[in-house]
Amino acid sequence: MPPILNRYATPFITGLFLVSTVSGLALFFHIGPSGFHGMHEWLSLLLILPFVLHLWKNWRPLLGYLKHRPMLVALAASTLAGAVFLIPTGQESAGGPPQLVFAHRLLDNPVADLAPLLDLTPEALTARLAAEGVTLANPATPVAEAIRTSGLPERQVLAAMLGR
Repeated sequence: MPPILNRYATPFITGLFLVSTVSGLALFFHIGPSGFHGMHEWLSLLLILPFVLHLWKNWRPLLGYLKHRPMLVALAASTLAGAVFLIPTGQESAGGPPQLVFAHRLLDNPVADLAPLLDLTPEALTARLAAEGVTLANPATPVAEAIRTSGLPERQVLAAMLGR
């Protein structure tokens, strides 16, 4: 490993881990600016690179750890802790922030049901969708299905529906 990478792997792990910890706690407790979400996702992904360099640098000691019970117990406990979040709860639905889940549920309705919520007639909403490139073969078709068929980004179509 080049000396510069050798010298900076652990300090970057430490710095990025601290940023990930602070942003993760802020997200968990729903405090701080909205930028914490992107910060947490992107910098946690960036943390992978110095982690791999750290593993490379410390490969022999790591192999030594793998021969002893504490590392195996820690890895097994960590895997089980992560697996708990993947157990089906019977309330399977789209994940994410509540406002996005709500928007997705709204889009499962046809234009006639959505138009009044936007202070539009069904014809006006259909025209907005058509202008954006979303065609409704049948007025009873859920808007979400028409958006998927169009291949357009949902965010773009939602903005058009709102007249933005």
